[in-house]
Amino acid sequence: MDLRTALQSVMKKAATHDGLANGLCDGAKAIAQHVAALCILVEDCDQSDYVKLIEALCVEHNVHPITVPVSKIVGEWAGLRRVIAEGRARKVVGCSCHVIKDHGAELEGSNIVK
Repeated sequence: MDLRTALQSVMKKAATHDGLANGLCDGAKAIAQHVAALCILVEDCDQSDYVKLIEALCVEHNVHPITVPVSKIVGEWAGLRRVIAEGRARKVVGCSCHVIKDHGAELEGSNIVK
């Protein structure tokens, strides 16, 4: 299992267990409250201050940030989409910061992501 599929399975599991904080406000709160296990940052974010803030919080609170290239893919993994009748994802919302607080039960992917 590679890092991408491991990250996808951990994020989907965290989203079902309400252990995922999406966006700047929720992500910063989770990191500052010491409940963050992992931070996912997106490389295609056009706000440099946004990225600097999250990276500084991660360093300050010893949270490991992982960078991913495309926000729409990570938004789909986080459940920020609608699913139509054929099972395809539609109206996927991109988000530049995702913080995993709790990923539920131990998965094979959680050991790879750590």
